Amino acid sequence: MATFEEKLERYAALAVQVGVNVQPGQTLVISTSLASAPFVRLVVKKAYEIGAKNVHVEWNDDVVTRTKYELAPDEAFTEYPMWRAKGWEDMAEGNAAFLSIIAPNPDLLKGIKPERIANANKAAGMALKTWRTYTMSDKVSWSIVAVPSPDWSAKVFPDVAPEKREDTMWDAIFAATRINEEDPVAAWKQHIEVLDTKASHLNEKKFRKLRYTGPGTDLTIELAPGHIWISAGSENAKGDIFVANMPTEEVFTAPLKGGVNGTVASTKPLSYGGNLIKDFSLTFKDGRIVDVQAEEGLEVLKNLVDTDEGAAYLGEVALVPHRSPISDTNLIFYNTLFDENASCHLAIGKAYAFCIEGGKAMNEEEQMAAGLNNSLVHVDFMIGSAELNIDGEREDGTYEPVFRDGNWAF
Repeated sequence: MATFEEKLERYAALAVQVGVNVQPGQTLVISTSLASAPFVRLVVKKAYEIGAKNVHVEWNDDVVTRTKYELAPDEAFTEYPMWRAKGWEDMAEGNAAFLSIIAPNPDLLKGIKPERIANANKAAGMALKTWRTYTMSDKVSWSIVAVPSPDWSAKVFPDVAPEKREDTMWDAIFAATRINEEDPVAAWKQHIEVLDTKASHLNEKKFRKLRYTGPGTDLTIELAPGHIWISAGSENAKGDIFVANMPTEEVFTAPLKGGVNGTVASTKPLSYGGNLIKDFSLTFKDGRIVDVQAEEGLEVLKNLVDTDEGAAYLGEVALVPHRSPISDTNLIFYNTLFDENASCHLAIGKAYAFCIEGGKAMNEEEQMAAGLNNSLVHVDFMIGSAELNIDGEREDGTYEPVFRDGNWAF
């Protein structure tokens, strides 16, 4: 059995070699928190060992972030450092790879005025809009991995002795990312092949619509013309393959912006803006969210939907079986990277350009003309359960089961 140190080595290698798939001579940009420092140092070492030209690390600190939200004047949340946004654009133009190493605290901004959070997110979205076109169109390699933080570990494992919580979280992360396999890189390649077969089947079917039914959910989603179902592996402009989310269990595509109707209920809490949004539902008419309900975090959710015009529409539809490695743990991770890969989910906001035929080569106006939604935000929320059924509507109006009782029907 591998030691903890050996598993850390595997995890760092997986992030560098499979996640962002750093190439010799390439720059790697890492955004992370101080809580991740030991693991970040290991990732930096791995990146240089396989030939990275330069590794740039951008640090943040939860205590500093919380202090700003508590004490800074209101106008501080309406601006964003443009030197940072421009720097990321320049590095993206130079084919840098971008790795986010998160150590989240789901309750970091609990009690902060929702308007402050909304203004800060909008300012960042506007400043980083050009840079995000590189990632949302897969022009550059990008990936997200997670490491434990004390606050996150305590949230997920409140019944575990405090001194054992982070170790327990590491065990959960290693299991979800296949680090416990003898050869994690080979295990990931095999996993990607399985997801590819599901995406290929859906691409052959070319369903016009998907119909979702379950507790609190009766929703119809029309898919964008020329939509493409995507699985774990993505290809950047240079032809290099990368995996954007680790873990990942989904296949996903783009809905038609104006083609969503009905009501959908969440099945897991959504961690957004340092707050939890719980037990919520969204009602759509002709694509637009026309009603929002939530037991907790309603104002945060309303501010999200009001970020801009596109934040009231969907940008992604993703299918994840209820029986999957993360879902089978029966854990709520209070973090989208993990919870979205335990559950079918949808995303409020911007659509991925590569989810329609020819989308990568389209400009923003052409993407919107093709039926894709555009927004400063892209926020996934979970809707899957063991009681969710999904049917695909063919062009001739007949239906075929896609999901039954939360799992693949084919």
